[in-house]
Amino acid sequence: MPEDQNIEWKTSWRDEYLKWICGFANAQGGRVYIGMNDKGQVTGLSNYQQLMEDIPNKIVSILGIMPEVNLLEQNGMFYIEINVAPSSVPVNYKGEYHYRCGSTRQQLKGAALNDFLTRKTGIRWDAATVTQLGIEDLDRGSFNIFRRAARGSGRLSEADLNAPPAELLERLHLLDNGKLTRAAVLLFYHDPERVQLGCYVKIGRFTEGSQLLYQDELHGSLIELADKVVELLFLKYFKAKVSYNKELRMERYPYPRAAVREVVYNALVHCNWADCVPVQIRVDDDMLMISNSCILPWGWGTSELTGLHSSRPFNPLIANTFFRAGYIEAWGRGINTVFDYCRANNYPEPIYKINGSDMNVVFPATSGYVEPDAAVSGGNSPVNGVNNRNKLSQNEILIMMEIQADASITQVEIAKNTGISRRNVQTCIKNLEQLGILHRSGARKTGKWIIQGHL
Repeated sequence: MPEDQNIEWKTSWRDEYLKWICGFANAQGGRVYIGMNDKGQVTGLSNYQQLMEDIPNKIVSILGIMPEVNLLEQNGMFYIEINVAPSSVPVNYKGEYHYRCGSTRQQLKGAALNDFLTRKTGIRWDAATVTQLGIEDLDRGSFNIFRRAARGSGRLSEADLNAPPAELLERLHLLDNGKLTRAAVLLFYHDPERVQLGCYVKIGRFTEGSQLLYQDELHGSLIELADKVVELLFLKYFKAKVSYNKELRMERYPYPRAAVREVVYNALVHCNWADCVPVQIRVDDDMLMISNSCILPWGWGTSELTGLHSSRPFNPLIANTFFRAGYIEAWGRGINTVFDYCRANNYPEPIYKINGSDMNVVFPATSGYVEPDAAVSGGNSPVNGVNNRNKLSQNEILIMMEIQADASITQVEIAKNTGISRRNVQTCIKNLEQLGILHRSGARKTGKWIIQGHL
């Protein structure tokens, strides 16, 4: 029987083995055998009587726990079994926190230690309360986005969706004795960086030699970011390869939209925001990489993450809200869904990599993908929007997102939804029309916007 998560063998006693006992207590519990070699064979102890007195006393005085210490005998040789139960509170060895993971012992430091302590005390990071903000400070626009998405998912009742913000937050478990949790602020406050620095998304377009061509930063609540990030990627950063089947225009992007959306949502939900590092999205000529700071469940690596597993979110309250909105699933199926979608639509599967405290998901561009020309086949005139897309301002991009969502939207409604002044909306739309990207069809009040080119 080899050493594993719950068993450790030592031929003799050293006081430093208290670290192993500490690790078992902080994890799932386990047994330490003194007087056995690495093959699990009894080698015996000559000083077992003294150790039967010393070991329990040292465990109690240094670790503050009381495990069972048993004297065992085999073939006339005595050895000691220390049976350690899992502790409901953190156990430390002279100020150090150790943890049993597989057949190894790890000393917890930094973010891993913070996560361990919050889990042991029963308070997750996203459940801690904040005092500088109240319910009245939260963004009504974010609530509207959430209600619209949740109504489509069917995962909340109509009564819940129509409830005022305070009641809705209570039903989402985002309040603690009337105080906002961190999760509530990150999800529904227009400037979550006031509470947690680095809570935003950064996107960069690179070319050969890692030269940065252009970049964007998206700020706002996580609900807003979930609504905007994927749209911005497919609007500005990716170009579709165009083909025609008779009169039907066919567009294929280098990356699968549904899979990219799932990975972006997972990055927002599971990010270790306490690291103060934004979610970063890098777009190269031949690949897309989505990165976020993370702390995986104990004992997990990429094989556990990409295989069948239960749902164990790092930020449970944020995850629950995204689930209610219909953005993610609740059974740990997100990554499998990404792989399934890529296979079904003939896209290469993404590669999951753990680099230190970063989770990197790399999408290779689909095999044989070639950036389309500005000219559309079939003798049509050049689609200026393809070439001019990368020149759009942030306000113009926001306006295009609103138009993509509702082709009948008015300029007044665009100004209201985006917070851009009416005059600036008019200026941006005029520029989009001059670039050949946007066109208004029909009467002024009843017409619709038409986006020209494969944006």
